[in-house]
Amino acid sequence: MIELASHLGGEWVKGASGKTATLVNPATEEPIATCSTEGIDFGAALSYARERGGAALRAMSFAARGETIRGLSRALHAHRDELIGLAIANGGNTRSDAKFDIDGASGTLAAYADIAAEIGDTRVLVDGEGAQLGRSARLFGQHVFVPRHGVAVHVNAFNFPAWGLAEKAAVALLAGMPVVTKPATSTALVAHRIVQIFVEEKLLPAGALSFICGSTGDLLDRVGGQDVLAFTGSSNTGVVLRGGKSVLAHSVRVNVEADSLNAAVLGPDVEDDSDVMNLFIADVARDATQKTGQKCTAIRRVYVPAAKVPVVVEKLKERFLAIKVGDPAREETTMGPLATAQQLKDVMDGVAKLATCAKVVLGGERVGTKGFFLAPTLLVGSDPKPGDAVHLHEVFGPVTTVMPYDGSADHAARLVAAGGGGLVSSVYSDDKEWVSGCVLGIAPFHGRVAIGSSKVAAQAIPPGTVLPSLVHGGPGRAGGGEELGGRRGLAFYMQRVALQGDRALVEAVAGKR
Repeated sequence: MIELASHLGGEWVKGASGKTATLVNPATEEPIATCSTEGIDFGAALSYARERGGAALRAMSFAARGETIRGLSRALHAHRDELIGLAIANGGNTRSDAKFDIDGASGTLAAYADIAAEIGDTRVLVDGEGAQLGRSARLFGQHVFVPRHGVAVHVNAFNFPAWGLAEKAAVALLAGMPVVTKPATSTALVAHRIVQIFVEEKLLPAGALSFICGSTGDLLDRVGGQDVLAFTGSSNTGVVLRGGKSVLAHSVRVNVEADSLNAAVLGPDVEDDSDVMNLFIADVARDATQKTGQKCTAIRRVYVPAAKVPVVVEKLKERFLAIKVGDPAREETTMGPLATAQQLKDVMDGVAKLATCAKVVLGGERVGTKGFFLAPTLLVGSDPKPGDAVHLHEVFGPVTTVMPYDGSADHAARLVAAGGGGLVSSVYSDDKEWVSGCVLGIAPFHGRVAIGSSKVAAQAIPPGTVLPSLVHGGPGRAGGGEELGGRRGLAFYMQRVALQGDRALVEAVAGKR
């Protein structure tokens, strides 16, 4: 069993024994690593990152930062098989699920390297067109973004230790802010190795990327007004982080990605064996079982015209029964265990809550006595209403609920909105009028809406896939945050400032001349 260290202040450090956390293999429950941050000086670590890492990144142009980020992407790809092995051992991922995480990480880094090349050799990002302020064109105003002089603290979830680290770090580093990244301890082995690779290959300036393996201790009591905090995890934890004394006292920027009761809606025009129906069934089944349903973008609620419920239920049952649950290290396995014993308990408790308003028609039970395995679970509701458990509780596992609606776009939209805000929901139809009404009805409650139709069925990207070019986040229950979105993501890590004065001088500062 290995002891994992944190990388802070430019060196690897281990906490004192005492409050030690143990990482396990979720398929066998065998301990594989320990870590601790007891006694680590987080104040010094933040100062080092701000002073060394921040200064180095701000001295670089966007293009230069982009080449650094591209190097990170290439390093991940070069170590892909090793990282996949660690994800199988510590995350309970099948090989396919592990590749989804690792390739998502390297792909996002590469995408932001491309954005950097488009921005070019400047250190200031111009925001929109300038404005004439006086009688002549000489008095001029221009909004620009500049890097903040703080540190970006990233607290990530257990389900995507590679992608979660990379998607936040790519944007922050390109914006010119040093990163302190903290993965969920239970699945930290992959993130730990990624940072080891970056350090060993000297891919970043000193202090540009720090890593915490274990508890954050008093770290968040030491953030200041130039720092930012980005968190992915439960809504309850997000509330606690937002209410931190230092966060409130210094108006620290906070971005939260939390719970999400994502939905899929089947249009009334969709025929049983059409391309659109097949796309719909494939998306729902994939999201329920990929990463054992432990995706913040997974489809939790499925709304179907009442007459179509029996057909959809039978098609989903067929997909679920074909899933082979077991040790993800075995080639024939198509779904591994939940990540932790607590996850297994929470999901089983969640299924019991959903059963108050829907019937379990498949699964719902633990598989075996060793490891954190649960069978793919399908529930069917008969009369969904706002306030039902299915509209209040996210069950973070291989669980989805099929429910009827009356076929109208308005009714579907009202039911989807009852989830209180989500990251992504999807609609499936070729009826332009129905699609327009449904999408516009649910759009205010989501960060992204995916539209499945016959003309894109062969090339559609699953709604559960987070894309670097589109925003990731959502209102209400989903946390109210927004990440990625191409250049849009940079704004969180930069200060927008309005320049006014002589046009020649303003444009010189903005890098236009």
